[in-house]
Amino acid sequence: MAHERLHGRAQIEIQIEGIGSVLFEKSRRARRLNITIIPLKGIRVAVPRSVTFAEAERFVYTKTGWIQKHLNKMKAIELQRKKIIENSELIDKTYAKKKLIGRLDVLAEKYGFTYNRVFIKNQKSRWGSCSSKNNINLNVKLVRLPAELMDYVILHELVHTKIKNHGKKFWAELDKLVGNAKARDKELKKYGVGLF
Repeated sequence: MAHERLHGRAQIEIQIEGIGSVLFEKSRRARRLNITIIPLKGIRVAVPRSVTFAEAERFVYTKTGWIQKHLNKMKAIELQRKKIIENSELIDKTYAKKKLIGRLDVLAEKYGFTYNRVFIKNQKSRWGSCSSKNNINLNVKLVRLPAELMDYVILHELVHTKIKNHGKKFWAELDKLVGNAKARDKELKKYGVGLF
């Protein structure tokens, strides 16, 4: 069991059998031990000031089954993201443009939205956007996402043609179209802007 001290005693990295490296971080805000598993970053445990690293390590050992299950999910997401990155330059731009604009038109007509112009770009910071003039930008890499997430992004931007913010009204409107919009948004974030 290897311990590595980082920044005094604020952080410790511990090798946990069957899991691998786990970063334990002291946190003033944490009221209880909290485990997070983040794609490409790994396992982090927020440790309240009143809890020792040894206690936190024992806690993690009681959660190894849960962690392994979520690590497998994380690895699947990382693999999918890797494939998106590797294939991003292989996307047939003509095919992507046709597919995305076609889907945009189908969803706009189905739900009664109108937009001004559409641009398909290889964006580096976002999946899509809607301007004040109702011009919609869609990322060419959307064609690499699961179909329901591609539709989610398109509908997200179509709702912005009517509601220009992310207030309660916006999410309520989006909920009507996709079900639990916040859950879809959370799923989309797993693919993250980091994939660019």
